[in-house]
Amino acid sequence: MHRGGGGGGGFGGRGGLSFRWGGGDEDRPGGRGPGRGRRMFDGGELRLVLLGLIAEQPRHGYDLIREIEARTGGAYAPSPGVVYPTITMLDDMGMIEERKAEGAKKQFAVTSAGEALLAERADEVAALFARLAEVGAERQRTDGGPIRRAMGNLRQVLHQRLNEDDMDADRLHEVAALLDEVAQKIERLK
Repeated sequence: MHRGGGGGGGFGGRGGLSFRWGGGDEDRPGGRGPGRGRRMFDGGELRLVLLGLIAEQPRHGYDLIREIEARTGGAYAPSPGVVYPTITMLDDMGMIEERKAEGAKKQFAVTSAGEALLAERADEVAALFARLAEVGAERQRTDGGPIRRAMGNLRQVLHQRLNEDDMDADRLHEVAALLDEVAQKIERLK
């Protein structure tokens, strides 16, 4: 039995995933301020993304989640509670089929019907994959890499030092002066 006609079952139905950008920048694509965000995928877009990934190579649900996370640089990973029902829907629609795999995980491959749908909607699929790449590029630009690591080190050493018994008012002022000095040097960088 194939589900998919009305409501949220077909490729044009409602549904999707909630996606939150890393910060609260209202001008970011998809961002609406702190703690809010637009959906990463609307309607049948997630189904097309999963189908496209399965067309690249047979995959199981966890592989799909990790691949999307990798393509977005860790900025987004769909929840299992959305991915697995979507896989079931794609299977019910005849777009994918289970393949023999080692272990207990079900691995799926695209069917000829799935390939036909991907070919028919190739421009939309390309745009969805470009969106994933754009999110990954944005994450890479804004992640800070070594700066985040250094900030984590600073946070940890400050936490340790502030909890030591010999931390008196003079020592606190020394630490604050060092932090202020570093902040001023960073501010003057050109």
